[in-house]
Parts: sequence; C-alpha cells; structure tokens
Amino acid sequence: MPAYKAPLRDMQFVINDLLEMEQHYRSLTGCTELSADTLNAIIESGAQFSQEVLAPLNRVGDEQGCHFENGKVTTPDGFKEAFRQFGADGWQSLSVPESEGGQGLPSSVGMIVNEMTGSANWAWSMYTGLANAPITCLLAGGSTEQKATYLPRLLTGEWAGTMCLTEAHCGSDVGLLKTKATLNADGSYSITGTKIFISGGEQDITENIIHAVLARIEGAPKGTKGISLFIVPKFLVNDDGSCGDRNPVNCGAIEKKMGIKGSATCVMNFDGAKGFLLGEENEGLKIMFEMMNQARIGTALQGLSLGEAAYQGSLTYAKERLQMRSLTGAKNPEGGADPIIVHPDVRRMLLTQKAFVEGSRAFLYWLGQLVDETDFGTGDEVSKKEAEDLLGFLTPIAKAFVTETAFESTNHGLQVFGGHGYIADHGMEQIVRDTRISMVYEGTTGIQALDLIGRKVMGSGGELLRVFTKRVHKFCEANKENPALSPMVEKLAEVNREWGELTVSLGEKAMQNADEVGAASVDYLMYSGYVVFAYIWARMALVADQKINAGSQDAFYKAKMLTAKFYFDRLLPRTKAHAAALLSGAENLMTLPESDFAF
Repeated sequence: MPAYKAPLRDMQFVINDLLEMEQHYRSLTGCTELSADTLNAIIESGAQFSQEVLAPLNRVGDEQGCHFENGKVTTPDGFKEAFRQFGADGWQSLSVPESEGGQGLPSSVGMIVNEMTGSANWAWSMYTGLANAPITCLLAGGSTEQKATYLPRLLTGEWAGTMCLTEAHCGSDVGLLKTKATLNADGSYSITGTKIFISGGEQDITENIIHAVLARIEGAPKGTKGISLFIVPKFLVNDDGSCGDRNPVNCGAIEKKMGIKGSATCVMNFDGAKGFLLGEENEGLKIMFEMMNQARIGTALQGLSLGEAAYQGSLTYAKERLQMRSLTGAKNPEGGADPIIVHPDVRRMLLTQKAFVEGSRAFLYWLGQLVDETDFGTGDEVSKKEAEDLLGFLTPIAKAFVTETAFESTNHGLQVFGGHGYIADHGMEQIVRDTRISMVYEGTTGIQALDLIGRKVMGSGGELLRVFTKRVHKFCEANKENPALSPMVEKLAEVNREWGELTVSLGEKAMQNADEVGAASVDYLMYSGYVVFAYIWARMALVADQKINAGSQDAFYKAKMLTAKFYFDRLLPRTKAHAAALLSGAENLMTLPESDFAF
C-alpha cells in the first residue's frame, strides 16, 4: 500500500510563489487574519493527521467496507475515532464564520486541508465532507433558531450530515423528484419519499445525522420551481440540544460499490419524518445552489487527491523496481537490471501523472482564491464581478476535466506497477476504483459539459469565455519576448484564439440544430480543460523561471520548467483531436436509428 506523504513542497510553491496567498489573505475582510506562519502551521498539522491517523485506515476501509443489518450501518474499524479526533481538533469548523461558531478562516484553507485528508483516505473524508452539507445550507438559509439548534454539534463533529437530492427515477434531473412535504399544525413538515445514493445516510460514527432534503410541498409548481429544502434530523433535538425522539427516517439498504467501500452509500426512506423548512417555500434550489457549487469543486478535489496518491505510489515503485536494461546502456551496472524509471514509456506515464496532478493543484487552489474573493473580497464591484464570472465559468471545467484526467492518472499509476498493480496488496487498484466515482458525482462529465457550453458560454453570449480568454491574451502579450517561455506562450496564444473560433463555429451550427451543442459538449469541455491547464502551467513556468534567474539552485524549479515543457509538447496537442471531433457535427451521432443499436 502506498505510504502517503503530504506534498508540502509543491503545495508551498502554489501557495507562496504562484498565488501569493499571504498577500491574498491580507486583502480579505470578514474572516480571521492569516499569516504565512499560521497557514504553515495549519498545513503541517493537517499533514500529520492525514499521514498518521487517516492513511493507515485507508486499506482497512476498503477491505472491511460498511455492513448493513436491521437498518443499522457499521463503518470500518478506526473511522469513528478518527472522525471524533477531526472534530475535537477543530478541523470541521475551520472555514465557518466566527459569528456562527467557527474559526472564520477562508474556504481556501479548508480546501488545502481537504486535499491531504482525501489523498490519505477518501472514503473516510466523505463523512466529514457531507457533514458540511447541512452546515452550508444552514448558513445560507437557516433561521437564527435553526442555526443555534444544529450548528454547534455539527461543528464539533458530534453530529454529521448528508445531502439528500437524488431519487431513483430522476438522477440529476431533480425537477422530477417525488418526495413530498406536508405542512403540520406546528409549522414543521412531514417528509415522505425515498432518496438514493446518500453518502453517510446512516452510520455508527455520530449520535445524530442531520439530513438536508429536497422535497416538494403539496400544491407546489412542477419542475425545479416547486422545490423546497428541509432540515430533517435522524433524532429530533430537545430544547437543551440533546437528542430526543427518533424521527421516522431510516436506511433501507446500502449499495455494494466498485470503490470507496468505507463510505456508506445509502437508500434513505422518509416515512412522514418531521422536517423544518430552510428559507422560503419553493426556493430550495437557491439555497442548495451554493452547496452544489462547493460540492463540484470538492469532487474535483477528489480527483486531485487520488491522482496525487497514485503518483506517489507509482513514482516510488518506478525508482525501486528493477527490470530490463536501458536502451542507451546500463544505468545500474552493479544490479541485474535497471530501475524502470529509466525507460521512456514509464517516464511518459509518470510525467503525465505529474503534469495533471500539479496542474490540478494550482488550478483548484486558484479557484479557492476566487471563492475567497467572492465571499470576502474588498475590491471594487468590477473586480468582484470578474471573480464571480471566472468561478462560474471554470467550475464545470474543474469538476469534469480534473476528474477525467485524474482517472487517467490513476490508471497510469496502476500500469507502472505492471501485473503487481492489479494486485490488492499494492493498493493501486483501490485508488483506481476509488477515483472512478468522481466522474459521476455532482453531475457527470456530460452534464458539466452541457452546463459549460450551454449555460456559461452560449447562455452568456460568449462573455464568460471572453473574461478568461482576455486574461490569457494579456499573459501571452506580457511574456511573448521571454526566451524561456516564448515556445509555450506561442502555443498558448494559438489555442486561446482557436477556442474562440471553435465557439463561434459551434454557435452558428447550433442555431440550425440544437443537437450540435450536445454532440460537441464533452469534446468542447476537454478542449477547454487543456487550454486552462496550459495557462496554469505557463504561469507556473514563469514563476519557476523568475526563481532560477534570481539565482535559485533549487532543482524543484528546473523540474517545474521541464514538466511545463512536457505538458505543452505532449499533452496540449490533444486539443487537436478534440477540436476535430467537436467540429465533426451531430450527424455521425444522431442518424443511426434506435432500432439499429442491435446486439
């Protein structure tokens, strides 16, 4: 099993050199001041918890899984104790405002910690991640009384939570949900219906579970306009904050899954359970929207976390495993064979992993900054609007592209091990299985692609795309004379221009046939992701070049430059295939009659 070690050197590069986080935090208001020393202490403490407490439980969770009997779920050994320690140490309340009982730190700090806990043990981290669902909903739409009732114990980790959106017949189309809410005489509601795929819906870790539930009040409009949001506790809460009567919400089954087996994925039955409306009737999605955006970025973080875990495992193995001789002569003449890291194809896989993982880290940490700016920024309205536009445009790219490339990376990690990668003892096949769900969670790649091209690009008349491409253009103009960067900048400028041309062409086709949007959407998103990563890697290369020119002898910066070159030479050319595919049109997809999809 790979021994996880937090990648502190690369994290510090992104935080300090690339994003200048300390200066960023000084520009925020409404959150606790955060110095570089304090941030370093938080990260190092999070690394220690992840490495020493969570990583040893990762294989335990996969081998033991969760067990369901008589409506009760038993989680793997050690999960409960780790969850309690996480809460007691204050991690759950890190990015909650001080006025609501939290520590008031920007959400980007929580993202950094969550990367490490996720790499160490993603299945376990699902329980803490889902505890944030009712917290976020309460902060967005809860009354003073509701927040006082639920937040204190959610923030200490005494209670956990879920988000209950999905139903068997509707999947991501929540407008079709059937769960009903009936008003009671005391102002509460009776919630009746069944939700599926509810992570942590039942567990033996906490004494109470607070469910955030979407339901339709009787007489409400059909579709998404008639959806309301409710808090439904497993145990009703007494006036003194203790657990009272059992609410009729029960787990009917847990799913047998491909991966993340330590996380209980539940079928939840609400049989007239007492629920409490958050916000106004029929405005549940407005409150839920903030949580869903966070969840999409959180799922992208799953890709980063597990991609990092796979890279660490394959890199360690490639340095130690002796097999065959180098094509250019023995590199380990005293041994019977050379370490496989000398072979070009193994290096291709390792560099692909490295480029995607480090690119994902820089990209997602930057999105964390944008979230901070939208929540706590002190800039003018134009600056805040730009941050909001960038965040809205980039979120579907982050969720889909980072998870797609993470799955590729984890498969490379398994492949480096050869046949040993397929064996459970080495832990690589678990990482592949645990990563696969990330492309499905919070809307599949196809749904994210439609959101990007339909709502964000076409829906804004191309304005959101231009907000980003203008930024890229300014970067290219500023750095085109830099001899170390000019080959990268030239390629970046080319795909940046082509991106706009492809969008115009696709828009013209879509005016004649709306299916053109759906047919091109995933290729368009993947093209977009490669361009975004090119911009990110060019920025990292610029910083590394500046450090080298300033006299740094740190090999880390040279490695950044070489990895950036690999990205532009080997991975960015994939845009050509995606461009050709998205321009090929809808006809090659839609003309085959349904009856001819035969077997």
